Amino acid sequence: MNIIKHSLAVLGMIAAPAFAAGQVSISIDPGKPGPVINKNVYGQFAEHLGTGVYEGMYVGAKSSIPNTRGWRNDVLGALKALHVPLVRWPGGCFADTYHWRDGIGPQDKRPSNIHTRAGGVVEVDEINAVGTHEFFDLIDMLGADAYVNGNVGTGTVQEMSDWVEYMTADGGSPLARLRAQNGRVKPFKVAFFAIGNELWGCGGNMKPEYYANLYSNYEHFLAAPGQTRPKMIASGGSGFDTAWTAALSKELKGRTTGITVHQYTVPTGNWDVKGKALGFKEGEWLSTLANTMKMDQLIKDHVAVLDKNDPEKKIGLLIDEWGTWYDEEKSAKSALFQQNSLRDALVAALNFNIFHEHAERVTMTTIAQMVNVLQAMILTDKEKMVLTPTYYAFQMYAPFQDATALPLAIKDNTSYTLGAATIPGVSASAARAKDGKVYLALVNTDPGKAVEVAVNVAGTKVKGAAGRVLTAATMDAHNTFQNPHVIKPAAFNARASGGKLSIKVPAKAVMVFALEQ
Repeated sequence: MNIIKHSLAVLGMIAAPAFAAGQVSISIDPGKPGPVINKNVYGQFAEHLGTGVYEGMYVGAKSSIPNTRGWRNDVLGALKALHVPLVRWPGGCFADTYHWRDGIGPQDKRPSNIHTRAGGVVEVDEINAVGTHEFFDLIDMLGADAYVNGNVGTGTVQEMSDWVEYMTADGGSPLARLRAQNGRVKPFKVAFFAIGNELWGCGGNMKPEYYANLYSNYEHFLAAPGQTRPKMIASGGSGFDTAWTAALSKELKGRTTGITVHQYTVPTGNWDVKGKALGFKEGEWLSTLANTMKMDQLIKDHVAVLDKNDPEKKIGLLIDEWGTWYDEEKSAKSALFQQNSLRDALVAALNFNIFHEHAERVTMTTIAQMVNVLQAMILTDKEKMVLTPTYYAFQMYAPFQDATALPLAIKDNTSYTLGAATIPGVSASAARAKDGKVYLALVNTDPGKAVEVAVNVAGTKVKGAAGRVLTAATMDAHNTFQNPHVIKPAAFNARASGGKLSIKVPAKAVMVFALEQ
């Protein structure tokens, strides 16, 4: 479909008669502000898998692809437009066999390695062109915070302690002098440092109590000056398994800033046959959204454990791996490469709304992953680059970074039903952003029906709304290297009538807009 015609068609669906019968009613109360939505909820993840780092982001300084210190200029520009707050690196399961000394010094003298068991991939050939210094080049260029993941699986306390010292020490430390010899005099700013990854699986097949003891030992020896000491993160459990959260929150109080949880969205719920990225039927559209909305109950279960063991609320719940995971196509250009459709944008938006609801505890998430791997923001093919629908979801939600959550009530919500399965028709989130405006995000999960939403803000008359909407004609609409603009947001404006605002949200759509008061 021609994108201009498509955008005009969407715009024609926005304005609706004020408060027609059968509307969904949304009430926002700005007089009762909630917690701040930590900007790190919109964090990203860059693991050394497939072409996620090499080619996808890093091509080397001698590449014919325009770059800055080896990092692709087109990808850098696109990521800057997302206001990426945080990047997790180097893994993931890759971190469990990563030895940091392999990635420092002259690139032509660094060893090559084979990393096994990385993310379910049998082996990864690693050239170590991207190491500590290159990663912090990326961080500096993005203006983001660094989240570094240490190796417990095949590493040692000494190795991890040396890496933290190498990155953070100042003055006469031998490792600080080595860092200076490699081109960096000032310490790197490591905002967060994770002690291990998925210790229940690829990180070592451990029990939570055993890892709690290991964590305490490692954390004790990770010395760094007060002004450069990272906030330490404990690697927690998977999905609804709260045993790790329970053990770690009980044993590590005062020694960790957060406990991680990993949760992926699989359309079928079956890891052996996960489902297609494209060409799926409506049943998998619904099952995908239904499975991703389970994130709300997952968070509630883990938060209940944290509230019991950490009533002071000093430990955050960090969802540092989440997103869709589909069956890998035989023609996939690299490991864990998958296409990204409108369905993925709705998955992202539904999770954002859930994270906002739990902003008091959920202080960081990192989607898997930034480029070319799983639910990526960006896809590349040599010199070509394309932005995905998930990219646009992150871009539309940017005003929610460090915004103040506002209470929101949905009345007369619709339902989207197919066969025996039913999910709520409308998901919503509201916040007052740093620019002072009240923003409202809406998701219509129904792929076949538009929905009218009446918006009321307590204590004020709404004059209108201005924002963007993301939708398309088909459920699996996606951008390709040949047709990179099939799906992208369209701008819209709506005017209120008598202080009341009514908006028609298109079928299968994400909307984010500022309210004019």
